[in-house]
Amino acid sequence: MRALIQRTLRASVTIDGELRSSIGKGILILLGIEEADSQEDIDYLVGKISRLRIFDDEQGVMNLDIQQTDGEAMVVSQFTLHASTKKGNRPSYIRSAKASISEPMYERFVKALHATLGKPIATGEFGADMKVELINDGPVTIWIDSKNKEY
Repeated sequence: MRALIQRTLRASVTIDGELRSSIGKGILILLGIEEADSQEDIDYLVGKISRLRIFDDEQGVMNLDIQQTDGEAMVVSQFTLHASTKKGNRPSYIRSAKASISEPMYERFVKALHATLGKPIATGEFGADMKVELINDGPVTIWIDSKNKEY
């Protein structure tokens, strides 16, 4: 499971010209799921993301996590995070899980993040053509892969 976390001043998802969800200061999480992922990957990422110290303290040092800043969170499914570009110029998405696997895992991830943060989680719509807008604060962008825990 891969997550691309972006610290935001604000972010939104629009589908078919209609605003689906939006957040203010917090994090936008683009989530990619592969067939080998399990509840262990969800637990690892939710724990890591909820404790990630990427928000400024009083001295302007990134020393606070999302819970300490009362920040908001948005999760958007992003199968292209598992793109392979090794051969040719057209990415292959063979490592991305099929919707029958990834959609329930996406929903479990959102529920687990909600339980950990204790607040509603904004989302996109699984499988929809979404327009995602954000103002990346910093910019701060962090990539985490649950299969590569030594970083």
